[in-house]
Amino acid sequence: MELVKQRLRLLCLIILASLAADGSNGQADTAEAIENRVLYTVIEGPIGPATVHHVSRVIEQSRNQNTSAVIFQLNTPGGLADAMREIISEILLAPVPVITYVAPPGAHAASAGTYILYASHIAAMAPGTNLGAATPVAIGGLPDGLPGQPPDSTDEKNGETNGDASDDPLAPKDAMSAKATNDAAALIRSLAELHGRNADWAESAVRQAESLSAAQALELNVIDLMASDLTALLRDVDGRSVMMGEARITLEISDLPVERIEMGTVTRILSILSNPNVALVLMMLGVYGLIFEFWNPGAIVPGVVGAICLTLGLYALNQLPLDYAGLALIGLGVAFLVAEAFSPSFGVLGLGGIVAFSLGAAMLVDTDVEAYRVSWWLIGVMALVSASILAVLLGYTIRTYRRAPVSGANRMLGAKARVLDWSGGAGFVWVEGERWQARGLTDLRPGQIVYVLGINGLTLRVGSSTGKKSEAREGVR
Repeated sequence: MELVKQRLRLLCLIILASLAADGSNGQADTAEAIENRVLYTVIEGPIGPATVHHVSRVIEQSRNQNTSAVIFQLNTPGGLADAMREIISEILLAPVPVITYVAPPGAHAASAGTYILYASHIAAMAPGTNLGAATPVAIGGLPDGLPGQPPDSTDEKNGETNGDASDDPLAPKDAMSAKATNDAAALIRSLAELHGRNADWAESAVRQAESLSAAQALELNVIDLMASDLTALLRDVDGRSVMMGEARITLEISDLPVERIEMGTVTRILSILSNPNVALVLMMLGVYGLIFEFWNPGAIVPGVVGAICLTLGLYALNQLPLDYAGLALIGLGVAFLVAEAFSPSFGVLGLGGIVAFSLGAAMLVDTDVEAYRVSWWLIGVMALVSASILAVLLGYTIRTYRRAPVSGANRMLGAKARVLDWSGGAGFVWVEGERWQARGLTDLRPGQIVYVLGINGLTLRVGSSTGKKSEAREGVR
């Protein structure tokens, strides 16, 4: 019995030792799995809904992984204000320091890019890059005579010149522009003060559309450092301290692995769909597909493709700053075209639909950012396509109107008939594959070809083959 107890005790010790060894191996594997890293991604092109989605995904990944910093390599001409503000909020609420790096040489962080650079915990630029020109587009360069802008800088009451307006050509010309400018200036100044950067120049970038090269930006304390490449950036950032909420942390990232995050499939699709030209084309394809489906019930393919395209088009438009008056005009234009297809008005409704569609497409996206405006070329092409479809519909309508009836009593009028039996102005004729009783001229003979001139009940009124066909249009008698 004592021997059995010793063997059981030995077996328990062996099992405990094995579990301890497995636990230590598991801890080592876990430690290896949660190794610190730096997330790195590239942002290029206009700032829009797809950019917001990509930035949100990267920062969310930094929350789920053991990440020490996030690097955004930026090259943008600007973009939508709403998208820019969403990105700024994501950066300010990020769980780790965000480094924005304007690169490669020749890149720029203009307009919205300047705000994003100022919002970042570390702002860096590569040699040969620039930033600035952060003035809201809508307040600058308006031609004389536009609503809200005086034709000149002369005071109407006393005839004196307003010095402020003449000294600053980019000064806001109306109350709405002034509000937009002041709001933008306050935003970028608050971002500059948050990270201890040059707030005065930041405000001048908004009010006077100033720009700086990378070297000038470093000299004026607009950015924190210059780096020729990513390796140099990681080395120069190492050891710097930044404020994260109420705490100050020191970056130690020079020896950490860098994980590059590419734009996901969903983001790429959103990037394509958020192009207003693509959105408009999809929406119109959807509308035409549904029109053809209702015109030819049972075709199925036009209806399915049209429903998918229309849904994608409306989803894409929902991501953009819509002008609902423009969308309403497009809807009105489409309604007129549909009405023309089903209730022909010989072009009146169709022409009105084309005009309404063209005006609505021009007004569709409420922004002055060129990358997010509908192309005039596309508007012209879509109007031309709509006109072509309208011409086809009109041609079909006119041909249908001129075509002889194919059913009912009217179908018989003017039809050729062959006399079967005839006597005293009455007899039987063969017409449209049937034997009919008929009345007409007294001198007809069997085998002669005659025309149906009218119908009285079940009796046809016929005339000789030498009669005028126009008589056949007198109607049923």
